Amino acid sequence: MNKIPDLSVIIVSSKKDFLLDCLGTLEPALAGIENEIILIDNASIENIGSLAKEKYPEIKVIRREENGGFGENNNMGMRIAKGRFVLLLNDDTKLLDKNIFKEMVAWMDAHPKVGISSCALVNPDGITYQGSGGYYPTLFRVFAWMTFLDDIPGVDRVIGPYHPLHSWSPFYKGGSYFKNKHRQDWVTGAFFLMRAEAMKEAGIFDEDFFLYVEEVELATRFIKKGWQIWYLPEWKIIHYGQVTTGSEKAMIFELQNLILMYKKHEKGWKIPILRGILKLGTVLRMILWGVVGKREVFKVYAKAFKAI
Repeated sequence: MNKIPDLSVIIVSSKKDFLLDCLGTLEPALAGIENEIILIDNASIENIGSLAKEKYPEIKVIRREENGGFGENNNMGMRIAKGRFVLLLNDDTKLLDKNIFKEMVAWMDAHPKVGISSCALVNPDGITYQGSGGYYPTLFRVFAWMTFLDDIPGVDRVIGPYHPLHSWSPFYKGGSYFKNKHRQDWVTGAFFLMRAEAMKEAGIFDEDFFLYVEEVELATRFIKKGWQIWYLPEWKIIHYGQVTTGSEKAMIFELQNLILMYKKHEKGWKIPILRGILKLGTVLRMILWGVVGKREVFKVYAKAFKAI
């Protein structure tokens, strides 16, 4: 009888270099733990699924001929995953700790109310922290985000920001917020560790979200089912970030999908208020970047304003 894996790792990839580097650090980290790796070859030109299977024959490969969204692609792996825990792992990551999986699975086993957890994401220098998730995007939190209020020291401790301190903020000090273990309302999909039991209750990704905010929406359903979400910086991985999409698309997708999120989870009267807040925020950024002479960034926010 086949053993039930402790961990199913799902990776969506379309770039050979990032994938092979990721798999190179993944293999030793999985030693000593029952596991399976599911690779979604997202319409790669190089047919990276076949390349990966040549080097790692135990990998399960699903080949896509059309480029799909983050949620849609990961859902393909989540539907066939057999592990007690299911990890969504970006291909643009490198693992720093060979015991990360054994220790995080043990932590999840010791905390049965936790449905989702994530480790710290650090920059390629291996030292400085990136933001990883935050709190539910209430109207006030979105307003604070779009008007820079949540970048003021101390405010983040009071309101629990949608996006805690940003790296470009003058108040950002090496990601100090993300150096500490705490509960959050959502975590970033680059490392998204789910309890299979909880996933069965809450469901998988809503495929109406092509890219961005899908983690927020799914995590919201986990919380509604009574599960906790934890950020655990005791463990770290390197995350290169925004490999699959640039900052322009990232901004537009996030703003559009926040509106979609509200259509699915909030009362209708809140949607025009949300849209107004998002438009205010893009105008403020257009003014800021226009004043400092960053025309290209100005144009990004001008496009975002029109898109919402």
